[in-house]
Formats: sequence, structure tokens, C-alpha cells
Amino acid sequence: MTTRAATTTELPRRVRSRLLSELHGQPVFGYVGPNWFASVMGTGIVANAAATLPVEVAGLEVFARIVWALAVLLLVAVGTATAIHWARHPRTAREHLDDPVMAHFYGAPAMALMTVGAGALLVGQPLVGRAAAIGVDAVLWSAGTLLGLLTAVVVPYRAFTRHAVTPDAAFGGWLMPVVPPMVSAATGPLLLPHLPVGQWQLSLQLACSMMFGLTLIASLVVITTIWSRLVHHKVGAAAAVPTLWIVLGPLGQSITAAHTLGATALQVYPAPYGEAFEAVGLVYGAPVWGFALLWVALATAVTLRAARSGLPFTMTWWSFTFPVGTVVTGTSALAVTTGAHFLAVAAVAFYLALLGAWATVAARTVRGATTGRLLRAPG
Repeated sequence: MTTRAATTTELPRRVRSRLLSELHGQPVFGYVGPNWFASVMGTGIVANAAATLPVEVAGLEVFARIVWALAVLLLVAVGTATAIHWARHPRTAREHLDDPVMAHFYGAPAMALMTVGAGALLVGQPLVGRAAAIGVDAVLWSAGTLLGLLTAVVVPYRAFTRHAVTPDAAFGGWLMPVVPPMVSAATGPLLLPHLPVGQWQLSLQLACSMMFGLTLIASLVVITTIWSRLVHHKVGAAAAVPTLWIVLGPLGQSITAAHTLGATALQVYPAPYGEAFEAVGLVYGAPVWGFALLWVALATAVTLRAARSGLPFTMTWWSFTFPVGTVVTGTSALAVTTGAHFLAVAAVAFYLALLGAWATVAARTVRGATTGRLLRAPG
């Protein structure tokens, strides 16, 4: 009995000794960067992608609601940690915007807000009610859109005028500040049926279409730069390899946006423009899906090569989640539009890959956060 009691009390002691044991005396909220919002994005897209799959799976809806609720809790937790970080360590927080790497991850908070907001309408209604879901999405989409438009201007401007950038500096994270408007374009049409007919719906449809173009052209410029860097300067540091998967973000999200904007165009635009936008979902989506597959193959090959020599776990591993999730939603949209069975199979395959990546990265993030390793100062 004495031995059993000792064992019972020893376990909590061991747990307590493990908590923040690798923080080494540094402040808990001292280095909470905007990259932590990638965990919200990566979790929320698991729920949203489940709602778009072109097949019915028993229990999937319940699973999606649970994951969405988890994303809500994560948004609150990361948002609170960020607020504490700014309050206690304002100098470090301001320095993030001057860092040529971390600054680009300021696009993550905007996408996190809109991902959770879209999930409220897609899967959260049975939990919070229809009216609340509409209200939550309207607030989070509006806040995320404004923040995303701000990062799309401020972060590149800082890179143009203040950041010290070497010829081999281009990486997938450069896409982060310019992708949020594409997320706005993909998720904004969910709110359109809840707006008054006429100028309100027309304004939202046009605004989303314009944001689609904003990110599309900016992403083409950045992706070209990343390709050039890979050719001339090779893969580089293993820790940055996961960010190559971010390229899938604007690709998959633009396919999704082309579909959602096309689905609402008929009720907003007069003929023949409504039909033209509806056709764009397929005319644009199919070719871009082909390039997305090429990038999946390249990113997989580079990642496996890096893993053989050691791929250290960092928060960049969340790049394996949200971008893949956008490929799921884009593939599902094409499957629904065309009725092609192979696209439905591909959507399910990508979703299974997303689940595996999310489970792995989430587990390692929890471990790294609770021990304090991920909370230490960079480097």
C-alpha cells in the first residue's frame, strides 16, 4: 500500500518537473511570435476541409465540430498569449516586424481569424446556432480581411525598405502576408446569402474578386522568386524546408475561391458575367490543380531528402497542414463541379494526409510547448 501511494504521488511530481523544464529560466511569454497562429490555421482547416469533402463518412461531421471547437479554443489561447507578450515584452514584439523572417508570419493571425470564422458557418452551426454562427463569421471575416489587407501592404513594404535580405533569402514564408486576401476571397461568399440583395451582395462579390486578383498576382511573383532561389542556391537549411509547402496555400485556396465566387456569381452579376465567373471555377481550377500536384511532388521529394539528414521540429512544421488543407478544399470543389470520381478519391487521399500531418504536428507542438522548448528565444 505504501509503495502504491508513493507511486501515485511520484507521477504528478514527474509531470510537474517536466512542465517548462526546457525553458531554462526564460519568460514564458517572452518570445510568442505571430507564427503561433499557424496552429489555429492548421487545426481549423481540418474541420473546414471535412465539411467540403465530396463523400459522406459516418461520424465525420461530429469530428469536424470537435476540431472546430478546438480551433476556437486555440484562437483564444494564442490570442491571449500574444496580448500578454505585447504587454510584458513590447520591445521584442516590435522587433518581430523588423525580423526578415518572422515579419512575414504576420499574415497568420488574419488567416487564423477567417479560418475559424468560416468554420462557424460550415460546421459550427449545430453547436452555437445559426444566428450566432453568422455573427461570428461576419466579425472574424471582417477583422481578418482588414488585418490581411494591412499585412499585404506593410510587410512587403518593410521588406522593400528596411529588411536586410540576401540573394538566397526567399522562402515559402514570403507568401504568408499576401495570401490572407485570397482566404477572404474563398470564404467571403459564405456570407453573401446573409446580406441584403443588391448593392451589399454586389459589393462583397466584387471585393472578393479583387482580393482574388491581389493575391494571385503577388503569389505568382513570390513563387517565381522561390523557384529561382531553389535553382540558384539550392534547398538551404533543413528547418526552412517545411515552408516550401506554403506554396500550396495560394494554389489550393485560389482554386477554392474560384469555385465559391463562381457559385455566387449567378445571383449577383447580370448575364453573361455570372455564367463567365461560374465557368472560371473549372477553367482556372483544373490547370492550377495540375501545378499544385507538381509542387506536391517536388516538396515531398525535398522534404524526404531533408528528413534523411535530420529535420528538426519547429513551428514551421505547421506548413504541412493548412496548405494541404486548401488543396483538399480545392480538389473537393473540382470534384463537385465536374463529377469526376478520381478527383473525389484525390480529395479523400489529401484529407487523410492532412489528418496524419495535423496529428503529428499537433502532438509535437503540445509537447514542445509544455516542456518550454518551443517557448525559448530563437536560436
